[in-house]
Amino acid sequence: MAGSFRAELVKKSPGPIELYEVALDTARVQDVQDEEPFVEYIRALRSGRKVDLIVPVGAPAALFLQRYRTILFHNVPMLVIGADLRRIPGATLSDNDAAVLLDLDLPAYLENILRLRPETTDVAVVVGNSPVERFWTSELRRDFEPFGDRVHLTWFNDLTFDEMLARAASMPPRSAILYFLLSEDAAGVTYSQDRALEKLREVANVPVFGMGDYELGRGIVGGPLMQTQALGQEGAEVALRILKGEKPGSINAPSIVFGAPIYDWRELRRWGISEARLPPGSVVQYQQPTIWQQYHKEVLAAIGAFAGQTLVVVILLIQMRKRQQAELSLKESDDRMAFAAASTGTGIWQLDIVADRLWTTEYCRSMLGLANDATPTMAALIGAFHPDDRAALGESVRSAIDRGMPIDGEFRVVAADGATRWFATRGRPRCDENGRPIRLSGIFADVTARRNAEAEAEFQRKELTHLLRVSVLGELSGAIAHELNQPLTAILANAQAARLMIGEKNPDLGAVSEVLDDIMQEDNRAGEVIQRLRTLLKKGERKAALVDISDLVDSTLRLLHGELVARKIHVDVALPDRLPPTWGDAVQLQQVLLNLVMNAMDSMNASVPSARLITISARAGSDGSVTIDIADRGRGIDGAAARRLFQPFFTTKEHGLGLGLSICSTIVKAHGGTLSLRNNAERGATATLMLPAEAAMLAAE
Repeated sequence: MAGSFRAELVKKSPGPIELYEVALDTARVQDVQDEEPFVEYIRALRSGRKVDLIVPVGAPAALFLQRYRTILFHNVPMLVIGADLRRIPGATLSDNDAAVLLDLDLPAYLENILRLRPETTDVAVVVGNSPVERFWTSELRRDFEPFGDRVHLTWFNDLTFDEMLARAASMPPRSAILYFLLSEDAAGVTYSQDRALEKLREVANVPVFGMGDYELGRGIVGGPLMQTQALGQEGAEVALRILKGEKPGSINAPSIVFGAPIYDWRELRRWGISEARLPPGSVVQYQQPTIWQQYHKEVLAAIGAFAGQTLVVVILLIQMRKRQQAELSLKESDDRMAFAAASTGTGIWQLDIVADRLWTTEYCRSMLGLANDATPTMAALIGAFHPDDRAALGESVRSAIDRGMPIDGEFRVVAADGATRWFATRGRPRCDENGRPIRLSGIFADVTARRNAEAEAEFQRKELTHLLRVSVLGELSGAIAHELNQPLTAILANAQAARLMIGEKNPDLGAVSEVLDDIMQEDNRAGEVIQRLRTLLKKGERKAALVDISDLVDSTLRLLHGELVARKIHVDVALPDRLPPTWGDAVQLQQVLLNLVMNAMDSMNASVPSARLITISARAGSDGSVTIDIADRGRGIDGAAARRLFQPFFTTKEHGLGLGLSICSTIVKAHGGTLSLRNNAERGATATLMLPAEAAMLAAE
């Protein structure tokens, strides 16, 4: 269906059309949660591209798009093609939708079998067990019910494909097979429609009938068939009308019904079916010519043999000339290919494994620093790369030679000026008829610019993460100043008291010692506040080590103590006595906790002080993972914003940057964990941070 529509659209369009095609495997994707990666893939594919029309082919694709229309293609016109009226009724289409639908006459399939073979007593219906096929099994059973007194129906939907083949090979003499639809058998194994039909036809001992014109020539007898060509033509005409500006809802395209019955002459002969039984107006294809039609050229050639000898000489001379021109053209083509590859920074190479002979373009040798006048070898080529990368590249080449594995990697080369350049290496083996690799073909492409860009992007991400920490601490500056002012005030008061005590005639040295102890304690308290600030403000590479979750929560709350008091927010901490340690960067994980608690605080700005409560709890999983929940009693998460919370620069705060949750999500994913937000049942929202077991995080490192 898709191929017919695509061909007709390109042929009939007055101008160029840019097409993007994605395929949903309906036999494998059966649950809504399985569709989420596919939704994200489509979202990424269309990012930055203007889409003028979406065309779901078949009912599963149409139903999928109806579920995700608003988030993937909001306000984009939709044209549904190839779905049956039973699956997509007109009532489900909006004013922004048009449809070119099928109207399959299911009883016509059985009527055709009984017309061609009136003696038929048994019909086996081949249909699979995917959700789509289960729908059609129900429709077929209902529409075939009136034939119950004329023929016995056997259903293959609860069989594996091997069982279907065994049944097809042992059908009773007066039987037939109706091959309707098979993409997944009862065991959940998926199959190609065409390949499954061909294998079934090879073993079947009775005629096989099909349901679509695309199956003709692959083993079916024929009859009234679904018209994919007519579907493509009508669909292309409607698509062009929509692209010209016509409102989709105003287009009332006729449904595609069966055309003239079409039959395969070879299958009619094979099963002894007389053409006299075919319906009027039938079309018979694949007819074999008669003896005269098949061999009249040879007969005429024998008569003109003498003249033919002269022609042979002339043709040989012409062929010699053409061969010379072809060799010259091939050399020019090689030169153009080498020039084109060099202009894109790509070197081409090929290794003849049997002869152990390496061929490279001149540009390939120059980019690797190999001599142009020397015959290159694979050892010399590998030796041109960085010493630390030669073993990996050599192993890739050996895997390609020994096991037929493709070559795919990026390796370094140190240029003559000392600069390091990166080259993407791609290669594919070519095998003989026994599956043994005989030739390796590949390219070297300079990707230094991309590598540098990736390094610069990583540097900018780290700078942005640090900037976010500084921004959060800037918001807490008043509370931090108050937190420091308390121990400093206590130090000053104690120092003044000690001075007065010492000035007395008989000073109490024990009391003075207690005052000096208080001064030391308050000084340590102020030092801890400053040390926590320095830890969060410092820059540097990520440092992984064992992290105690309880200490991490405690230090974060101590850092926020002043702000919590100022905002009159109570924090309830419920942590188990023993939580397994996790592995990661304590500064980055504290940044995540700090941001999540700040968000919880901000969400309760409008709440009365008595209702301002944050609950922090944690639990250990059976696999050693740790889950932390931060629940508030604020305004909760707006439904429209829920799907965009982790997108960069999206914020629900009046003066927010929209980077906090995005950076937190990146940090958590880098640690192998997950971060999610959900509304509470009664009030507020809960942020859930899951960090994997220590062993899993070490593996990620």
